[in-house]
Amino acid sequence: MEKLEQLYEGKAKKVFKTDNPNEFIIEYKDDATAFNGEVKGSIGGKGVINNKMTGVIFTMLEEKGIPTHFVKILSENEQLVKAVTIFPLEVIIRNTAAGSICKRLGLEEGLKLDSPIFEFCYKNDDFGDPVINDYHAIAMKLATAEEIEVIRDMTFKINEILKAYFLERGINLVDFKIEFGKTNDGQIVLADEISPDTCRFWDVETNEKLDKDRFRRNLGHIEEAYEEMLKRVQA
Repeated sequence: MEKLEQLYEGKAKKVFKTDNPNEFIIEYKDDATAFNGEVKGSIGGKGVINNKMTGVIFTMLEEKGIPTHFVKILSENEQLVKAVTIFPLEVIIRNTAAGSICKRLGLEEGLKLDSPIFEFCYKNDDFGDPVINDYHAIAMKLATAEEIEVIRDMTFKINEILKAYFLERGINLVDFKIEFGKTNDGQIVLADEISPDTCRFWDVETNEKLDKDRFRRNLGHIEEAYEEMLKRVQA
């Protein structure tokens, strides 16, 4: 598998073409940002941890019937994925109130929500990734009504699978952000990653934060939290 020109570099990953037009290589970085890039830093070993963790979880989701872009791990910080065109939408599920929704709606952090909250954000740094609804997405041609229905249905299934999966490992899945893409043959699949960068993970017994909030809030022991999450997933 030959790694060719770089197609994209984001806050946490680089994407490269390969000699197969239907496959990309993703390289995970140790770079860390918060608050739409206002805070920047690095988390030692993050790229390796997120690469491995995403590989394990995406493989599990595939076995549960969720189509993903994941193909295989190539190296410590690289994986082979199906080539996809990413929808410019961040898809968020909230099971417990935390982070931005507490500021927006005045909810108390830690409040268990009676039902999961589903949100779309327009994936655009220039506008601060604003929260939008279906009507915005359709009017802006970010996705069709049919595509949104597929994405929403798949997201709620993913949430149920992940909540049970992490609970078995002593973790409450507080919330998460995922992205979807469309393959060259038109299939909608889960893309991007599932890691402490994109989820809030709280220990069931202690409510200790084992995710990127340790970086955002300057709580310390960031690398240890990421390592603990990988250990639980690999177990």
